[in-house]
Amino acid sequence: MPENEGLIPKHGGYRKLKSYQIAQLVYDVTVRFCDSYLERKSRTHDQMVQAARSGVQNIAEGSQASGTSKKTELKLTNVARASLEELRLDYEDYLRQRRLPQWHREDPRRAELIARRFTTADAVEEWVSTTSTSSTKSTDFSSSTLPEITANAALVLIAVACSLLDRQLAAQAAAFENEGGFTERLYRTRTQTRKRT
Repeated sequence: MPENEGLIPKHGGYRKLKSYQIAQLVYDVTVRFCDSYLERKSRTHDQMVQAARSGVQNIAEGSQASGTSKKTELKLTNVARASLEELRLDYEDYLRQRRLPQWHREDPRRAELIARRFTTADAVEEWVSTTSTSSTKSTDFSSSTLPEITANAALVLIAVACSLLDRQLAAQAAAFENEGGFTERLYRTRTQTRKRT
């Protein structure tokens, strides 16, 4: 532990985490998707919105808790990851149950969406609309095209968020192994203070 660092290390800063930013984008896209394509009072609507929200909120809460509990940080980051996995399944179910195609890994739209690095739901929505009209021969496209592309776009964003969270979890686990948690930090601080007196 560095000499000038206090007992409680710097923590929070979750808004700068790419995982948080993408999870927040997934949340915003999911709210719009659910409001547009699912019955507002349905259980699925609520479940999907709550799973997306949980992904965002648990990243923030874990980051904030990290100052005094690396264990809690790990647990909440994992809850965020699990929530996004639940959401992924809901989107896959939506596509499967409506016999809409799910994009395969090599689909060029996946790579294009990732390369665009969108930061707002408006930008994603505009991309979906443009992709939808360009993927059909006329501007009179099927009503299933927009939800299909939106659901697939959400799945791509979820995959990115999950990949980032997997790396974040691995880094948090390694830091916990190497540095320990708050209890060990407290012990080291007390030991150093006793040595100085």
